[in-house]
Amino acid sequence: GRPVHKKSFLVLCVRRQVKAGIKICKMTMPKGEPDLELKRAFTELQGKMQETNQKLRIADVQVESLKKQIVHAQLTDKEIESLGENTRVYESVGRMFLLTDIPQVREGLKAKTEKCNDKITTLSSSKEILERSLNESQNNLREMIKFKQSSTTS
Repeated sequence: GRPVHKKSFLVLCVRRQVKAGIKICKMTMPKGEPDLELKRAFTELQGKMQETNQKLRIADVQVESLKKQIVHAQLTDKEIESLGENTRVYESVGRMFLLTDIPQVREGLKAKTEKCNDKITTLSSSKEILERSLNESQNNLREMIKFKQSSTTS
């Protein structure tokens, strides 16, 4: 077939590694030749890692917010539980308050708690996927650094 230049072969291997997690092919580059493609792939991996870290932080903040909402709903439910049957209860709807019966308010709080728990479950599963992606990126980055060190010492 067609002759393959060492540099283009290296770039192809690095790109495959970035996309599919394949190990970098061990092919040394001639000394003195700039390795811009390797630097570009290295920068792409670093960017991917930073983006994944940011998404993980956002997911953590969302989970904490949902947990606070659950605690708030549970505390509100406990307070409403201690009220008498004839107590007037108002539920906020936007900027106004509607006169509502106690069982309906408690049912709404229960639904809100379930909805928050479902969102937490979804966020936890997406966090696991992001963490696997982050670990994969870190391993790829380590391998790229090892490769770069071995190619400069060879």
